[in-house]
Amino acid sequence: MNKKLLMIILIILSFLSLFIGVKDIAIKDVFNLDIEKLNILFISRFPRLISILVAGVGMSIAGVIMQQISNNKFVSPTTSATIDSAKLGALFSTIFFVQVGILGKMLISFIFSILGTFIFMKIMKKIKVKDNIFIPLIGITLGGVIGAVTDFIGYRFNLIQNMTSFLQGNFSGVIKGNYELILLSIPLLIISGLYASKFTVIGMGENISTNLGVNFERTLNIGVIIVSIISSLVVITVGSIPFVGLIIPNIVSIRKGDNLKNNIWEIGILGGIFLLTCDIIGRLIIYPYEIPINLIVGVIGSFVFLYLIFRGEK
Repeated sequence: MNKKLLMIILIILSFLSLFIGVKDIAIKDVFNLDIEKLNILFISRFPRLISILVAGVGMSIAGVIMQQISNNKFVSPTTSATIDSAKLGALFSTIFFVQVGILGKMLISFIFSILGTFIFMKIMKKIKVKDNIFIPLIGITLGGVIGAVTDFIGYRFNLIQNMTSFLQGNFSGVIKGNYELILLSIPLLIISGLYASKFTVIGMGENISTNLGVNFERTLNIGVIIVSIISSLVVITVGSIPFVGLIIPNIVSIRKGDNLKNNIWEIGILGGIFLLTCDIIGRLIIYPYEIPINLIVGVIGSFVFLYLIFRGEK
């Protein structure tokens, strides 16, 4: 998988994304300095593009970190209760901490997501069966319980409709002024790159990590914190997006192996390409209307996930 080719594809898709939407914008409008259409580009299209790329890269890298620290190819933020816990935190902050602002909501969502992730990791340690399919099923079950609690609280406070629309993965509402929070993921992605080798080592197990001089618990905790913060930022900014952190690392791993130091940026770039492609499809399939990206990602991702399961069984 050629990194330069991936970058070229990403640039082409990014360019196309800027000129696809309800309002027709042509390249000549940019050169003619059409103020109205330039405003659309800078207020809506560029923020949307940046959010898609950061979310795609962030969720992909968060997924591969989860797979390394859990030593399971089918674990990701969506199959380890991380996303469901972040959603519960977002609802909790909406009900009980109305005045905290967007940063406060992100912080509360992060606290919930990290608690949910640590609960999953504790359960995983106590389970003797380490089957590749069984472990993520535990995470999905835990996420289902947390999701049920979220729905119950939402119904109890008459917020279920608001929360459903707010937490549905959708980039159509991204405009200048309401997306900048997701940019906090960028320093975390840089830290992930610096820790890539250590994440690879702890994927071999605690004993091997200790023998190689890597602090297993500290590295694991750093990984969980990075995954939880990225997941919270994505949930608060654009809602829940399934499968990205699950299928993208596996696709790269099939081609290039499990050395995260060599693969981490290709995983991120491919995640950006995948999410951007799904967003473009969602904007074109019933143009001029738009299908939420979580639906497009869910359909495509489910087929890829089934392929990975059957391939693993072989």
